[in-house]
Amino acid sequence: MGLLKISSAALVCALCILMAHSCLAQSPDPPPPKPRDPTPQEWVDAHNAHRAPEGVVLMHWNESLAAYAGNYIKKIAPNCMHEHSGGPYGECLFQGDGAATAKEIVDYWASEKKYWDPKSKKCEEGQDCGHYLQVVNPNSPSLGCAKAKCGNDVWYHIDICSYTW
Repeated sequence: MGLLKISSAALVCALCILMAHSCLAQSPDPPPPKPRDPTPQEWVDAHNAHRAPEGVVLMHWNESLAAYAGNYIKKIAPNCMHEHSGGPYGECLFQGDGAATAKEIVDYWASEKKYWDPKSKKCEEGQDCGHYLQVVNPNSPSLGCAKAKCGNDVWYHIDICSYTW
């Protein structure tokens, strides 16, 4: 009788282990979420979060600027060239894995504020303030942005926002 109890218990344990192993084997980790393009409103809200405290007019979305950014990004995305268009608009560029939100990207650009001295209206020597200044530029009331996957890389993406002057 004692042997039967041990055998039954061993059988139950063995079945549990097999079932758990089988369940684990059938449940692979889900693939990471596919990066999505931020919406126009997400871009506008991310910019306005930095403009409002500065007392600067709030931005609005401009489809013509979005088309400009989209056309330019098609030119640079195949080789993932991180360079400005030199066109008639203000511009901020960002490269990353595609998972960054509009808020994270604009916060990154605006983080240059720490180098800006509003009294002297100068950037700390050796630092860049251009992205921050573009985000809060009172003469830039509208923007349009675009995102694309780089053609020469497995995961890099590039984001561009173009601004009126």
